[in-house]
Amino acid sequence: DPSFAGQILSLTFPMVGNYGVPDSIQQNELDLSSGLESSHIQVAALIVQDYSTKYSHWNAHQSLGDWLKEEGIPGLLGIDTRLLTRKIRAHGSMKARIEFKQTSTSNHVFIDPNKENLVAKVSNPKTRVFGKGNPIRILAVDCGIKNNMIR
Repeated sequence: DPSFAGQILSLTFPMVGNYGVPDSIQQNELDLSSGLESSHIQVAALIVQDYSTKYSHWNAHQSLGDWLKEEGIPGLLGIDTRLLTRKIRAHGSMKARIEFKQTSTSNHVFIDPNKENLVAKVSNPKTRVFGKGNPIRILAVDCGIKNNMIR
């Protein structure tokens, strides 16, 4: 979902990954990904409590872990995400970074997504028309629209 661009996403659902991920290449009649909300993963990282390596769903094409690897997105498991959520609710959004291997040369600079033009990163600058010939017309300004809003 483009609204999560540049953020570390923490999921509080107790188990993640057991459904797998749909095919990211398969397109529908509107030339959009038929099972995903965006053309690629938008989050900077994913944090989960418990990850299932075995997935089973009629629409699954690959595991969540394989998809994250394919897109170069770090994932972290075994974290008490409910406790993390309580801290975020108590203190508000915070800058964060995930380091898997700390070295003496680690750069301790936090990226501030509020200082980036995220709309430019998640928007399509081209004008696109969907449903040609339909008498009902709707204008959508793409500031990171997810595919399901068009479908």
